[in-house]
Amino acid sequence: MATDLWITGDADTDALLSHDPFALLVGMLLDQQYPMEHAFAGPRKIRDRMGSFDVHAIAEADPDEFVTMATTPPAIHRYGRSMAGRVQDLARTVVDEYDGDAAKVWTAPGADGGAPTGREVLKRLNSLPGYGERKAKIFLALLGKQRDVRPEGWREAAGEFGEEGSHRSIADVTSAETLLEVRAFKKAQKAAAKNAG
Repeated sequence: MATDLWITGDADTDALLSHDPFALLVGMLLDQQYPMEHAFAGPRKIRDRMGSFDVHAIAEADPDEFVTMATTPPAIHRYGRSMAGRVQDLARTVVDEYDGDAAKVWTAPGADGGAPTGREVLKRLNSLPGYGERKAKIFLALLGKQRDVRPEGWREAAGEFGEEGSHRSIADVTSAETLLEVRAFKKAQKAAAKNAG
């Protein structure tokens, strides 16, 4: 069994992310143009305000009321209004396509009826609302490195994010120290891109 995640440094938030696959998917969704630990705290804010983190309740919530909840300080994201819509779109997809069980994104049988391959899981993640190829690869790496979800070929499907010993993304954050290492890597990448341009 995978140990609890260390993503935000807050025990309650990290416990939710560790034990609720939909919360982890939402945290990854929010990890965009916003500090990682704040993005992954979004699911706990939603749970605390709604009284639960039920995928059906989120999917069926009145969109205007959900936006108000999501944008009430402290908001779930810098772009709380648009992200609230994405969270509800993601919830509806999980309800409609995966029977409300987010873990089925990576556990439902593959095309051959057996366990899904890393490539199949990546394809499913990539098709989720608010997910693109990069986000899907990072999430697949997070599953493999920290949740003991290792479909065949997962490292290859996750690309550079699946590399052992890397410090590229949230998939590599296991402590305050590794959070700083990932932050330093991202800062160096931005500087290199800026200098190249």
